[in-house]
Amino acid sequence: MPELGDLLVAEPVGRCPRRRVRPMGSAQHRPPVVDQDVRVETRRPALEEARAIAEVWLRSRAASVPAIPEPVHTDDEVRSYFDVVVATKDVWVIDEGGGIAALLVLDGEWIDHLYVDPDHFGTGHGSSLIAVAKRQRSAGLKLWTFEANSRARRFYERHGFVVTGGTNGENEEGAPDVRYEWRPSAASDT
Repeated sequence: MPELGDLLVAEPVGRCPRRRVRPMGSAQHRPPVVDQDVRVETRRPALEEARAIAEVWLRSRAASVPAIPEPVHTDDEVRSYFDVVVATKDVWVIDEGGGIAALLVLDGEWIDHLYVDPDHFGTGHGSSLIAVAKRQRSAGLKLWTFEANSRARRFYERHGFVVTGGTNGENEEGAPDVRYEWRPSAASDT
């Protein structure tokens, strides 16, 4: 299934102050507008939220092209895949006022997916989910991201991940990718 990667940003973990980000034009060109009356919560999803999680993945991937390759699976294949993922993997979401704004999928020591909905870029949800991953897998984490995804690479490096390998495209998309790892340091590393 598709690689992990993407456009991530910084914010504290857990329950955040009530706020809602509403898009103003293109998410890439204008800052979000914040509504202080909407609750933001980091939590595990219910099985019936698999479709909403898949939709976040689909929107985030679409917004990330051409920094990452287009998905090789149909939208319906991705939706079916997330039905299985939510039922079998360690999944976390950021919920903003009852809607899924970001997702994290952990599989053992691997971050399989970390995606933020394009309407929520710049809100810190990616950093919140990295902090969750580090708490859940305190011995260390690994992940893959596309080599061309410079924004994701900077994000992971800011969060203490280091490059430990890569490929010339031995993935479904046939695109070069980079393996990152994080190990806790003697000092608190979140």
